[in-house]
Amino acid sequence: MTNLLLFLDQVLRSVDEGLCVDIVFLDLAKAFDKVPHGRLLEKLRKHGIGGKLLGIIGDWLRNRRQRVCIKGKQSTWEEVWSGVPQGSVLGPLLFLIFINDLEENTSGNVLKFADDTKIFRQVRDVQDNISMQADLDQLVEWANKWQMQFNVSKCKVMHVGQKKSKVSIYYEK
Repeated sequence: MTNLLLFLDQVLRSVDEGLCVDIVFLDLAKAFDKVPHGRLLEKLRKHGIGGKLLGIIGDWLRNRRQRVCIKGKQSTWEEVWSGVPQGSVLGPLLFLIFINDLEENTSGNVLKFADDTKIFRQVRDVQDNISMQADLDQLVEWANKWQMQFNVSKCKVMHVGQKKSKVSIYYEK
């Protein structure tokens, strides 16, 4: 709720001032399933988590197996190398720690909720569009570095305000 209220407050203030806002809604593809365990543990270490606690979390993530059962038929057991366990108390917290630095090196406003991200900025001129594209490129670079992907079919662009944006489509490199 706070995320939404903060977002609406900033966008509506801009519109009240006669400014336009470009917004890009992003979705991390299968986010909770794709978090690589080794990289998650690396981020936990960078947050100062170590020793026995890091060992316990590592043990909890490792040696997981899964299989599919349909109408009495079962697949073979397969190792699980990524993902935070869903339905657990710790899983969502680990995911939040993993994506905590997503917006580093961006200059626009970024708000996150679970695997959804909004990036937005006031648009006064073409330079603001260029800056938005640079921020999007930075987010894609983060995703590539941390072995995540954005679900392009769920990503949307919105322009709010009375003036038409000089650049209306942001692109994926």
